[in-house]
Amino acid sequence: MRRTSLALAAGCAAALALTTSACGAGGGGGGGGGSDSINVLMVNNPQMLALQKHVGEFEKKTGIKVHFTVKPENDMRNQAAQDFQNQSGQFDVATLSNFEIPIYAKKGWLWSLDDIDAYKKDTSFDQSDIFPSMTKALSSDDKLYGEPFYGESSFLMYRKDVLAKAGVTMPEHPTWDQVAAAAAKVDGAEKGMKGICLRGLAGWGENVAPFTTVVNTFGGTWFDKDWNAQVDAQPFKDAATFYTNLVKEHGEAGAAQAGFAECLTALTQSKVAMWYDATSAAGSLEAPDSPVKGKIGYAQAPVKETDASGWLYTWAWAIQKKSSKQDDAWKFISWASGKDYLKTVGESDGWSTVPAGARESLYKNADYLKAAGPFADATLTALEAADPDDPGTQPRPAPGIQFVDVPEFTDLGTSFGQDLSAVIAGQKSVDAALAAGQKAATAVGKKYQGS
Repeated sequence: MRRTSLALAAGCAAALALTTSACGAGGGGGGGGGSDSINVLMVNNPQMLALQKHVGEFEKKTGIKVHFTVKPENDMRNQAAQDFQNQSGQFDVATLSNFEIPIYAKKGWLWSLDDIDAYKKDTSFDQSDIFPSMTKALSSDDKLYGEPFYGESSFLMYRKDVLAKAGVTMPEHPTWDQVAAAAAKVDGAEKGMKGICLRGLAGWGENVAPFTTVVNTFGGTWFDKDWNAQVDAQPFKDAATFYTNLVKEHGEAGAAQAGFAECLTALTQSKVAMWYDATSAAGSLEAPDSPVKGKIGYAQAPVKETDASGWLYTWAWAIQKKSSKQDDAWKFISWASGKDYLKTVGESDGWSTVPAGARESLYKNADYLKAAGPFADATLTALEAADPDDPGTQPRPAPGIQFVDVPEFTDLGTSFGQDLSAVIAGQKSVDAALAAGQKAATAVGKKYQGS
């Protein structure tokens, strides 16, 4: 998934990347503040930083002062985990993903929005406009615990001109076999161009994210419904063999070290003809200064045994259970994830910069569709098809499409991602990687069996 942006905004973001200090409207950082203020911890990507520029509108309207603490992703996640686990109450609101929110909810660290008076009385937010897949991903035990600021799925991006010249027609809903055949045909279509880019860089949020969607559609799973590890089962092995062979034979140069950023650069610089990854990448490919603007086609995530295989990810707002300012916190979330905020950003900063992928109505907005025309429909289709509870061919013990939503998956996924990267680099066999993964997954599964 695209968990961080490619570049940080100027000014405050540059300082944050070096010092992880706080900045933003109202000054100050976490903690402190009066009765009419809230403390917000958030990740330092451009969309979040833009929020600081506009928050004066919210403060003027509500009289609620917002103190931001903004940090790089890993630092932000660590601080949120510490603060919410300890229920220290330093932050009222934090940006969490659909990975953390169900976990934190089960541990009792978050306010359920359904239990907040301000949420229940809010007639303008329009929860029904939030993509159902997002609402489901941010819920636990039929209660809602977060609201998406923006979201993404995954799809296939390809050079229309290169494929056309090679006589390849890419379907709107391709299979992985069709994609592999196309990659072989366009490999070398231009000097220095490879057929496809697939992440090889190790990490539960790097190579394991796209790889797990391949596992799902090949009929595999990390665990069956009873938490029995399935890493060494045939469908998982078929997916691993397919993925690693495809990237070794027709993938990008230095594939074992290539993640989201490297693949984006490779497609932008015409070093690959295709790329399977996050829908959020399309905005960069279609940017005014992109050398491939207008040359890219967008198809749904490739499949084998399922109807869809795109992942689901969102940066969302959640309220710490320790906070006694839950009503004010909701008012902030309602504004930040509301329809009017999208209009504010679109009219002041440009519609191509709005936080997309959260609200269905954005994909009916003529101004947005004009700016995002090449990829808006494909993104909408992917988001609507994503189902975190049923992403494969058999029941799962925990939600998640490109991950398994339990705390242990960060270590399990990263460890397996290192082995997967080693297979791509020719340093390990698929069987050896699967054996190690099965052992690690079995240890995780035993923690949940009988619980």
